Amino acid sequence: MSDLTIHCSCTHRLRKTLISKDPATNEIIWQGHCANETQVTEAVNAARDAQPGWQALGLTARKKVITRFAEELTLAKDQLAEMICRETGKPQWEALAEVDAMIGKIAISIDAQQQRAGSSNNAAAGIATEHRAHGVLAVFGPYNFPGHLPNGHIVPALLAGNAVVFKPSEQTPMTAVLTVELWYRAGLPDNVLNLLQGERETGAALAAANIDGLLFTGSSATGKQLHRQFAGRPEVLLALEMGGNNPLIVGQIKSTELAARHIISSAFISAGQRCTCARRLILVENETTSELLEAVQTLIDKLTIGQWQTKPEPFYGPVINPKTATNLLQAQQQLIALGGNALRMMKPLSIGDCFLSPGLIDMSNVQEVPDEEWFGPLLQIYRVATITDAISLANQTQYGLAAGLLSDSNSEQEQFINNIRAGVISINKPTAGASSRLPFGGIGASGNHRASAFYAADYCAWPQAMSIGVATDQQAMPALKGIKK
Repeated sequence: MSDLTIHCSCTHRLRKTLISKDPATNEIIWQGHCANETQVTEAVNAARDAQPGWQALGLTARKKVITRFAEELTLAKDQLAEMICRETGKPQWEALAEVDAMIGKIAISIDAQQQRAGSSNNAAAGIATEHRAHGVLAVFGPYNFPGHLPNGHIVPALLAGNAVVFKPSEQTPMTAVLTVELWYRAGLPDNVLNLLQGERETGAALAAANIDGLLFTGSSATGKQLHRQFAGRPEVLLALEMGGNNPLIVGQIKSTELAARHIISSAFISAGQRCTCARRLILVENETTSELLEAVQTLIDKLTIGQWQTKPEPFYGPVINPKTATNLLQAQQQLIALGGNALRMMKPLSIGDCFLSPGLIDMSNVQEVPDEEWFGPLLQIYRVATITDAISLANQTQYGLAAGLLSDSNSEQEQFINNIRAGVISINKPTAGASSRLPFGGIGASGNHRASAFYAADYCAWPQAMSIGVATDQQAMPALKGIKK
């Protein structure tokens, strides 16, 4: 790792202290300082100086470094997964799956670059297309997938020839430190990837710096703030992937047990801390509805919640910090005050300040419910008469990230596909999961139409269209009308 990368992450001159704690035990995992405006400028300038050399290496050489990064990730898989567990509280099985996704992203990104941002040349027509690096891209990472989600920006950005300045979530700084160390072990040239630790002020300084683009994954509120900050800067690319008030519709089903399992996985995996988690369960009432709700509540009561190293492994662990737990409990009280009926109350658990049991609140008789993304194990229920009503209610949101349907009816599936407004949809699968071989992003307040995952190659490079003639060929001289002989 370069001196500047360490400098920007760890020095402490006149800067605010930053501490990362294990949400399960309150143990301090990492302690350092927030980068100030001066350090942000230094990091961006160093990245800008390093970027031309990285781009000049050529695509083949960049692929070799990126492939070696996958090898380093594989060697450090257990170490990195444990750090993800300790900083986020995730169970070990989930953290290991996250590192696997990081490893898999390498080959997928290379494939995506070839398909979506490669070179084309039609010599007969005298036209060609190349894709060029933007220059210096900032990447803002979230806490819920501190390895996988920023990795989904960093890998294609570096592959395209950009330099990157990475600001991870202030909740997960040590995961970022380990990840960047692996990049430099893989042979990444100095300052091509610079790490800045910090909170909101550091992020605002980086967004205001001399960057060519910002790739963001996080809340809609922060994304909107960045969008406002970028007003009047059309030359700076902004790719926003934000959250959603995601609906999961249940129509005509044969197996209530299978549907209940999909509902639990959709709503409560990662303690509900995935942007694709279902927040609203919309039930088309029929003869299976009561049985389905009983099956969901039975499964909720059987879920194991605990620390990441607990044996047998828990289904989920804590939410990210005590403030988040408090806010979620207040949100539940708000729903109940509006008239919601608690089928299962979300409750604090005695094993730690950040552990919450799943909440299940029936909001069917409430007319006006806040359209908000409550990022935790809290699921609202709505009962409707028809699939048309269900889709209409599902679309009544400012967001449009994920939506799901559980139904064995071909007509319901077709109606859902043709009318649902969401960037990531699932049928008879949990909502909380997405393939990196597909685009990932939403509409409305969930994004700005720059889908990531397989489509990240699109925003990590810009297309250059070329028309090529033959300068010395007299026969190719164009005919010009209106010129006197």
